[in-house]
Amino acid sequence: MSRIPRPRRVSAGLAAATLALTSLSAATAYAAPLDDPTPGPLMNYVINTKASPGHVRKVEDAVKDAGGTVLSSYREFGVVVAQSTNANFKVDVRAGRNGREVQSVGATRTAAVSEGAAGGLSSVGSVGSVGSVDETTATPVLDPQEGSQWDMVQIKADQAHNVTDGSRRVLVGINDSGVDDTHPDLAPNFDARDSVSCVKNGVPDQTPGIWRPTTSPHGTHVAGTVAAARNGIGIVGVAPGVRIASVKVVNDAGFIYPEYSICGIVWAAEHHMDVTNHSYFIDPFQFWCKDNGDQGAVQEAVRRAYAWAADRGTLSVAAAGNSNYDLANKTTDTTSPNDSTPVSRTINNDCLDMPTELPGVITVASTTQLRVKSSFSNFGLHKIDVAAPGSSILSTLPGGGYGLMSGTSMASPHVTGIAALLKSTHPWWGPRDLERALQREADDTACPTTPDPRCTGTTANNAFYGEGIADALDAVHR
Repeated sequence: MSRIPRPRRVSAGLAAATLALTSLSAATAYAAPLDDPTPGPLMNYVINTKASPGHVRKVEDAVKDAGGTVLSSYREFGVVVAQSTNANFKVDVRAGRNGREVQSVGATRTAAVSEGAAGGLSSVGSVGSVGSVDETTATPVLDPQEGSQWDMVQIKADQAHNVTDGSRRVLVGINDSGVDDTHPDLAPNFDARDSVSCVKNGVPDQTPGIWRPTTSPHGTHVAGTVAAARNGIGIVGVAPGVRIASVKVVNDAGFIYPEYSICGIVWAAEHHMDVTNHSYFIDPFQFWCKDNGDQGAVQEAVRRAYAWAADRGTLSVAAAGNSNYDLANKTTDTTSPNDSTPVSRTINNDCLDMPTELPGVITVASTTQLRVKSSFSNFGLHKIDVAAPGSSILSTLPGGGYGLMSGTSMASPHVTGIAALLKSTHPWWGPRDLERALQREADDTACPTTPDPRCTGTTANNAFYGEGIADALDAVHR
């Protein structure tokens, strides 16, 4: 992932001090909320409840009783996103007449909301950061051409294009820092009607052009790898015949907060996007821990959103991350929270890098031109699904340019493009079918010949490459 990794980071980092647990004693669980809430910083929260309109409506009432404002309400999977300046909001939302409907509640960040207050209910569905943009600084390439795309050769996309460039029926969501839809290599495949921005408190905004990048080239670079058009200009994407939409989930400071990511994946599913790319981790924590009150509530809310999207037919593909970290053996995190003051904390495998470690999300590691793991790429036995090129990748940049970027953020869109080709040739396949095919058709890649104790597993499935390096040609020949 890069935050994006931000891109992966570029991600705004992980978060600061561990947030306090939100449990209440039996004696105070149903006490009346404060009449005069203690003022505090403007904060956003997720509240989980049972997935039904009635339960969600009661939680909406509980939010208002606690001095909060409902930002978004996801009735299909029982999540409400709220905002409040009540310093005791987490306690008060559970203390009123509808508090028993609250399963868990947690703050989505450790710093005050920077985008300001957002009023009104968005009833969705009834529905660095680029979490971390990993990337290195873009290096302009003055004379880009398809022949310079070694990455397409490694995954055999050049050969796959002799079979298909992809179908116009297939729509891919670029959930990132925005896409420059005026770029000559992206404009032919861009779908403005289904593009959106989610970076103001996770509330969808379709103002024309709001989905474009403002500070980061990350999303435009990712988009080119997925679907730069075959039009005699510049480069060619993995799936140059499919459509793409921009789902902007990275704010100008490079952060991807949970409410942004939830908004983005729900929007993608509601707008029938077949595949979505997520080259980021959700801020402000590199790892969200299940046993922490705030983090656990957020982990559950995000899990529900991605599971709901998969049930609606949307496959999510995500960057593994750029910390050279073993995701299968988590011990410490020294980078979170990244929106305030990072602390050193002990973690375990119940702490998830999201969205890449969520069930059903395709986790992609990065390779170099020599077909070995990129030095920065995260790894982990039974954590990595497949690998793809991510070091020094040529793609599109805002303003009509081209450049090189490195990161698992660059690896993930190769696999997203292959998934789009698979969906093009098998339009009846759902996310689980696409996931199995991506794993089955990947080229088995052995651990390094010079023994590396971190690369555990077999040639068929190991910690560095998962099921192997993604293969576009085998995919379209199925």
